[in-house]
Amino acid sequence: MKKFLKHACTGLASATMLASATAAQAADGVNVAFFLEWATPNQIAKVDKAYDEAMGVDVNWTNFGSGVAMTEAMLSGDIDIAYSQGLAPFVTAIQQGAPLKMVAVAVVYPPNDCFVRNDLGITSENASELEGKTIAVPYNTMADFSFRKQMEALDVDIATMTLVDQLPADGAASLNDGSVDMACIYGGDSAKIASQAGTPIMSAEELKEAGIGSFDVISVTEKFASENPDLLRTFLEVTDEANAAWVGSDEQFAKVAADAGMNVETTKGQMATFTFPSIEEQMTTYFGNDGVAASAAESLGAVFVKTNIRNYKGSVGKAIDSSFLE
Repeated sequence: MKKFLKHACTGLASATMLASATAAQAADGVNVAFFLEWATPNQIAKVDKAYDEAMGVDVNWTNFGSGVAMTEAMLSGDIDIAYSQGLAPFVTAIQQGAPLKMVAVAVVYPPNDCFVRNDLGITSENASELEGKTIAVPYNTMADFSFRKQMEALDVDIATMTLVDQLPADGAASLNDGSVDMACIYGGDSAKIASQAGTPIMSAEELKEAGIGSFDVISVTEKFASENPDLLRTFLEVTDEANAAWVGSDEQFAKVAADAGMNVETTKGQMATFTFPSIEEQMTTYFGNDGVAASAAESLGAVFVKTNIRNYKGSVGKAIDSSFLE
């Protein structure tokens, strides 16, 4: 693997430039989607312009409210790479025929929580009382997937519920003003706001026992991958080196928190639940014939086939391409 980042203890140093032949790609710039309220080590490389230096082009970052919006931007040609797109919106896009590829795993994390209003007195022990209630869920996201798997584990009939498609910030606000009974959330600040009025319907231990987990992916358009393979490989390598350089110093946390739009305390709490698999770990565990990526994607795809996605054809696994990690 090429090394684009110099050794650093508290942050990323400037990146080594690629050879001129690599820098002279068809793309004059690369447009990358990311999330606010989603703290990751590669934000240091983003802020320090390590991606720009290593790739030899301007790397333009745009924040989105959901992975579904990332897909729409990729299909419109506005975004080339989506960093940490949820597996659920990626799979949904593939089911609908979108020309996208999963090329890496960005972050592994516990399933998104669904906060039920405290005044209702509903817990996992009497979860059936959620039937007939109004639930805020950002459709076709990992929060949506987590919601469906949690209701399945708790034997709650989703068909009896009124589902409202709301992004996490809106869902958290609705939970606090009482207009919804439960809100399924991702994002550090949104979860913090939701916790002011609600409590997760399932505990971390219950989620683990139910086998519910989550990971986000790095996805790209097929067009960008085919036309700019070296730029894509470099993007993945810089990301891998940023992950490896993370030591959790005060300086690193401060830089990531500022870029993620959160305070340091919330950032530390969120990142304590995240893991960032190395390229080697991804190739060993997530990709290949028996890898987690394809099996998880197919499993998640089956969930949405049974609910709100009707035109699924073929295998989701065909859109998974780990060759850019090699």
